[in-house]
Amino acid sequence: MSATEAYLQKGWLRFAAEESIRDWAARAQRCAETATADPAHAKWLDCEGTWFIGVDALPNDPDGRLPSGPPLAGAALDFIRAHFGEIPALHRGQLSVIYPGYPRPRRGESDAAFGYRCKRDGAHVDGIKIYGTARRRRVEEPHAWVLGLPLNKTSKDAAPLVVWEGSHLIMREAFRQAFEGIALEDWAHVDITDIYTAARREVFETCKRVEVHANPGEAYLMHRLCLHGVAPWADGASATDGAGRMIAYFRPEMPNWQAHWLSDL
Repeated sequence: MSATEAYLQKGWLRFAAEESIRDWAARAQRCAETATADPAHAKWLDCEGTWFIGVDALPNDPDGRLPSGPPLAGAALDFIRAHFGEIPALHRGQLSVIYPGYPRPRRGESDAAFGYRCKRDGAHVDGIKIYGTARRRRVEEPHAWVLGLPLNKTSKDAAPLVVWEGSHLIMREAFRQAFEGIALEDWAHVDITDIYTAARREVFETCKRVEVHANPGEAYLMHRLCLHGVAPWADGASATDGAGRMIAYFRPEMPNWQAHWLSDL
């Protein structure tokens, strides 16, 4: 099976370690250590100190270049160019750091929501947001793809990414039904709560749950519609230097998303 076929079928790909990515990850780890220690970023430390949700916490430029480093480059970026076109200007990398003891309740989280994170790894599709007092859902951040870059070595059970293979196919069909007959310019206002919840249930019943572990130098690319989450930090799990499990994510938003968000690639 080719890499393209695997991506289309499973919804994610892992790329072998490369020196360029390893060097980038080493620089990013140093930046991550600075970011997590910065009092200005205290708002991003949640779940009773077990999850640093660092949205735009890394100081990279639009080419992914960190201070004194080269642009972000490697096989994963080459795959993206081949299938999605040129890499857009990258946002500042999102930094996800999980510490021993995760999961713990988030600030303001209901018992039901916390239970879902514990039992279902907080499974979600990126860009689907809750709005209003009734806590309904709609598409607010339509991403083009999701690239994950591990920054430090960890044991396999140190809160790895979890993906449900093939879930993007189920979610795509659900969203197609939700938007059927709706003018493209109105998609952002469509309440998808019920059909999204039903599709997640189908995914849990029919798709394989896979824990994705990778080390610095490796990379993984996930389809924008793939249901994914974070596994608990297991007893005895470890990360280098006693730090948390650090991963940098890039999730550029898709322009003119209604025309391409539900396409195969």
